[in-house]
Amino acid sequence: MGFSPRKRATSEVPSISTWPDADGQPGLQGFAGYKAGMTHVVMINDEPDSPREGMEETVPVTVVETPPMRAAALRVYEDTPYGTRPITEIWAEDLHEDLARARSVPNGEYSMDDSEVRDALEAGEVADVRLVTHTVPAETSVPKRKPDVMETRVGGGSVEDRVEFGMDLLQDGGAHSVTDVFRAGEYADFVGITKGKGTQGPVKRWGVQKRKGKHARQGWRRRIGNLGPWNPSRVRSTVPQQGQTGYHQRTELNKRLVALGDEDVTPDGGFVNYGEVGGEYALVKGSLPGPNKRLLRFRPAVRPTDQPRLDPEVRYVSTASNQG
Repeated sequence: MGFSPRKRATSEVPSISTWPDADGQPGLQGFAGYKAGMTHVVMINDEPDSPREGMEETVPVTVVETPPMRAAALRVYEDTPYGTRPITEIWAEDLHEDLARARSVPNGEYSMDDSEVRDALEAGEVADVRLVTHTVPAETSVPKRKPDVMETRVGGGSVEDRVEFGMDLLQDGGAHSVTDVFRAGEYADFVGITKGKGTQGPVKRWGVQKRKGKHARQGWRRRIGNLGPWNPSRVRSTVPQQGQTGYHQRTELNKRLVALGDEDVTPDGGFVNYGEVGGEYALVKGSLPGPNKRLLRFRPAVRPTDQPRLDPEVRYVSTASNQG
């Protein structure tokens, strides 16, 4: 039941309900990019107490295109007996031209009027601060121009500091890059929508065994034995049945960011451009959910298993890949 009900995700933009606690200066706690494919890098193993520590090894990585995102609005929330509820919001005056493709843009009535936010701060009603951010897919190899809009939490510092950070970001145009949120070597959680596989039977969907021996001689092998006993006189939700498979929201915890940036990595220690990916990108150790060109959101690890090992030494990035 850990991944039930297995129904289609409501949106291709994943939703994040849990954010890590942050100390220090206020800043954004999330970013988004588009999956480009997989390749491998040759890097120095820096895991402490590893038998191969200090030796070169080949590591599979996922390439994620991460062009700068834009912050469009600031929202403040209050705590209620029914959960957090938005109090008000402030919209930037200079919005990206492609944002109107994704949603209705306010006609100035919410733009940079912070009187309600100031009043809520003085009354002590503000419990959380978030920014409405969006991607700019026109700056990537993804063949679309409609931005993906999402909320990103502002963490660190006091509530007043978070509000000031958000307002300053809006006044500066709202552009921010992945290096403003993450550093190479850190661990992050990646949230995405898996590949959709349509309607599948219980063998592929739930991993039940095919019928064997005399049971298979009924005429079928890929069906379950029965839907349950006489009592209770209903079909339980735990019975594996056919239905929607794939296109589910899944979170990959503790994935290491091997490299960030738009430089070139050569065997001498620099970075090479990865295929047709232009601009900034992130190399993530291991695989990530979803097909190529699908949106991926990432946040700082909510339960890291180890302290971040920053500045990994990457010797070479292969240009051979399964990029689509």
